[in-house]
Amino acid sequence: MQTELKPAAKRVPAPKLDRSITMNWKGDWGRANLHRALGCLAFEFNKLAGPHSKIGIWTGRGALDNIQAVGRGEIDVALVVPENFIAAAMEGKGLSKGEAFPHLRALGHVPQHDRMIMAVRSDLGIRSYADIRNKKPKLRITTGPDDGVTYLGYAAQQIMSAAGIPRDAFEAWGGRYIEFEEPRSCTSQVLAGNADAIIQEAVMTYYWTELADKVDLTFLEIEPEVRDKLKRELNWSSATLPKGYLRGIDREMEFMDFSHFVLVTTTDLPDDVAYALAWASVERFETLELGYKHIPPERSPVSYPIDGYLAARTPIPLHPGAERYYREAGYLA
Repeated sequence: MQTELKPAAKRVPAPKLDRSITMNWKGDWGRANLHRALGCLAFEFNKLAGPHSKIGIWTGRGALDNIQAVGRGEIDVALVVPENFIAAAMEGKGLSKGEAFPHLRALGHVPQHDRMIMAVRSDLGIRSYADIRNKKPKLRITTGPDDGVTYLGYAAQQIMSAAGIPRDAFEAWGGRYIEFEEPRSCTSQVLAGNADAIIQEAVMTYYWTELADKVDLTFLEIEPEVRDKLKRELNWSSATLPKGYLRGIDREMEFMDFSHFVLVTTTDLPDDVAYALAWASVERFETLELGYKHIPPERSPVSYPIDGYLAARTPIPLHPGAERYYREAGYLA
């Protein structure tokens, strides 16, 4: 799942801001990877700015709420996951429901190679989305809440609808969704026998490994027509998992991509601040990486090492200050 890295053209000297900076950022619930990444970035940024610089990191959900906080001017910078869904917010499409943020810009990203996958208990005999459409089983599916904010439940429902299994029809024949925002709560429901199937992300975590090791699962590969429909209508990408990545994945399989935390801001951020943040996010990535080196990179919730070329290819335009850094470093032509 890790991309092959290319060397940077050169190491860029550390920038220095001639003033103290106060900013507000937004991450996750407070204990997960977005908050940790922002904390490390704040540590490195403050070394580049004036002596009285300070950064407040607000709790959030890492999804549309973070985009809205940035776009509405409540927050200066936020991490948003996954990158697949961010471009729609610029035009007020998808989950953004008509509220467009054309002034959104990217500073880079924190790498995480992830997928949104569906798995069903093997003893139920469900081998494909077609089996669900045709057999209409009364499945109990655990997934994220489709609450208009998080991308977890929204993604699950879009996949199911594109597969011809809209929520109202599924529930009309007796199917039921059991919704939790944290992936671990969903895997626990299948382990406990309270759910028959799961649609979730965070595939690299130990709790997905535990679930696959303890329960015989059949993984449902995304159908080509569903993949193409989501790409055409929502610009969502797909990606594969290799054979054996989890027990039950018996061949290379394709799922919806759920990768990368994007560092989002707006055109209001001063160019020198954007440059410094982009510089610190790449040149000082080891500050964050050290907290994950005990985990193999393909199993880490933050992938490492960072690929500056990939970080520069953001789903929305780069902030001009950030773009200047990536060009100077040789990550952009």
